[in-house]
Amino acid sequence: MSYFADKQPLVADIFSRYPDSPQGRRSALMPLLREVQDAEGFVNGSRMDEIAALCGTTATEVRSVMSFYSTYHTLPTGRYHLQVCSTVMCSLAGSDELWDHLVAELDVQSGEVSADGRFSVQKVECLGSCGTAPLMQINDDGYYENVTPGKCARILASLRADLQPLPDNPVPVTVNAEGRQVLASGEAVGASVTGLSQLPAISGGEA
Repeated sequence: MSYFADKQPLVADIFSRYPDSPQGRRSALMPLLREVQDAEGFVNGSRMDEIAALCGTTATEVRSVMSFYSTYHTLPTGRYHLQVCSTVMCSLAGSDELWDHLVAELDVQSGEVSADGRFSVQKVECLGSCGTAPLMQINDDGYYENVTPGKCARILASLRADLQPLPDNPVPVTVNAEGRQVLASGEAVGASVTGLSQLPAISGGEA
């Protein structure tokens, strides 16, 4: 059954945000994807075809957009979708060990859902909070920062009781006038832009 067949006012509202042109219609692709995913948890092939038809493009282009952003899912996710930042800064701070702990503790791999339907896991690109690595995000909620093995165990215990703990920092991460990340507690972390220095000039010369 078509998802948007009985939601024409919603579709009209989304398209009204963009120019009335072929390029404008294609610009509506991402909010249409978000609408489906918010309602169903993921976007399957038939929904991609439907969105492609609405936007005047191809299902291949829809899938390529989805593959670029880790926020979109082509497979069902658990009630708690745990996303671990896997870029270099987080990896150096222990995100690889955090990932290994999660998949072992939950007995689930990327693209799978735990037997009780609660958990799914995913490695994602930079979440923009390098000063508080290793970092984890649950669903589209805020950031859980400096996730040690002990802290991870406490988070999982709460989630198993369906009591999601409050995140350490809301999304988006706040930055103060000095360019430092600020936690929800008010603590500033990371380096200040005032501590930056200019690189020395490189003199020219023959190779």
